[in-house]
Amino acid sequence: MADSLKETTVPTSGGHGEIKEFDAIIIGSGVTGLYSLYRMRQLGFSVRAFDDASGVGGTWYWNRYPGCRFDSESYSYGYSFSEELLQEWDWKEHYSAQPETERYLNYVADKFDLRRDIQFNSRVVSATYNEVGSFWEICLADGSRSHGRFLITSVGSFSAGYVPDFEGIDSFRGTSCHTRAWPKEGVDLAGKRVGVIGTGATGVQLITEIAKEVAHLTVFQRTANYCAPLRNGLIDAETQKQIKASYPEIFRVCMETPGSFMHEPDKRSAMDVSQEERLEQYERLWTEPGFKKWLSNFYDVMVPGKANEDYAEFVRNKIRERVHDPVVAEMLVPKDHMFGSKRLPCESGYYEVYNQDNVLLVDVREAPIERITPNGIKTRDEEYELDVIIYATGFDAITGGLINLNITGQNGVRLKDKFADGPRTYMGITSAGFPNLFTVNAASVGNFVRAAESLIDWVGETMSYLRDNDFKRIAPTVEAEDAWVKHVNEDGANILRTQANSWFVGANIPGKARALLTSPDTAPAMRAKRAEVAANGYEGFILE
Repeated sequence: MADSLKETTVPTSGGHGEIKEFDAIIIGSGVTGLYSLYRMRQLGFSVRAFDDASGVGGTWYWNRYPGCRFDSESYSYGYSFSEELLQEWDWKEHYSAQPETERYLNYVADKFDLRRDIQFNSRVVSATYNEVGSFWEICLADGSRSHGRFLITSVGSFSAGYVPDFEGIDSFRGTSCHTRAWPKEGVDLAGKRVGVIGTGATGVQLITEIAKEVAHLTVFQRTANYCAPLRNGLIDAETQKQIKASYPEIFRVCMETPGSFMHEPDKRSAMDVSQEERLEQYERLWTEPGFKKWLSNFYDVMVPGKANEDYAEFVRNKIRERVHDPVVAEMLVPKDHMFGSKRLPCESGYYEVYNQDNVLLVDVREAPIERITPNGIKTRDEEYELDVIIYATGFDAITGGLINLNITGQNGVRLKDKFADGPRTYMGITSAGFPNLFTVNAASVGNFVRAAESLIDWVGETMSYLRDNDFKRIAPTVEAEDAWVKHVNEDGANILRTQANSWFVGANIPGKARALLTSPDTAPAMRAKRAEVAANGYEGFILE
């Protein structure tokens, strides 16, 4: 059995001190990064995690904007690897808000003593593969370097915030920020004239909350979205007991459903039942919390076709019922994409916001934003004077966080160049010419914690296999990668996620190649695929 590298140091004359060497380097200390660290340690690997934040949490560290919370059940989102952790942590709400989720991840970090192997305030500016030594060299913004045989990019699917390149964006004299970089101390919005650009999942949460305190709110909407009531609530003591007794069943259901959520689809077709029965189901699900109304519906609601349009019109009418002004209501009703082709934002009073006298909705498709001015936002039709501009403009999802790491593989090939026409991976988790690199953020779908645990378990088993069999590196063959990309493109063309201009296909980023950024397969199918590959001696990989 080959020995692990264990943590060592190598003197350097480069002026930046010693180079530390590890078996594995992890980038990020959010949901996936923390479990990566826990799992690698458990398997006996020396490991170091780097994070540009000052604390753990990843997404739940950075996204502190008002209203930020889960849209999947809190108890389905927690880690399952420790029964003790499951029993001693009490979720306060069915759908946890950001502060509680950040507290949970800090609790996990402390309980398992993870901080001692995390280096905070450490921004990775490059990761370069050294072919002679078969290791990754990580360079930080301060010039310091570390080496790791394996590199795990746990940077999160939504780590790269996106702000459109508006003309005059630096000229605004008021306060401005992106929701992803909300200040720890908060932003004073009371009595202010506030403009919010963006009405995706983040914008929906934010707008609902800040409308309670601002003097005037102007919402700049490009795309109307299908939104559904969250129906959140506190968890009482009796329910808490039931949840803790039900964890095995909760996780069983999550492992068997397409997106690893708690909701199983109805196996019937919406078109095979009467209209009366169909509407009865729609109405019943609409009163349920969270994603039930989306994921527990008739199975064909989730594929392009008549059932999808039937339910879409039901949701449109629900929106119309809640907005008093029929003109504003029609502005909020989505007509340009299918229900479920974008992730469903869950809300708690979002549509009622537009019934307030101090809220104005601006359709920037009809009157595009021309520039940011010193006093506010100028559209084609009017200038809106503002004290605060909030960019709820989303993320360069999945690949953006990877590209920002400046990863260079064999023969000087940059991941940025390789991904120029869309991701080129094998199973989303590895890429030819980039040995021992595991892009776990690019392979996650659905419930990220459920995905993270199974992904990292596979990565850990793969690393252990290499160590125990005296292999130095693993990378997919070009043929396996080509076949996977072909599968993603061809099978992905038939699923809902590719039918809209969304982050699922990179369409929200100007100049980004349109391609499905995740797998078209269900979570169970992906776990089975990875298991089969490993069982067949890592079929599709080159082990050296």
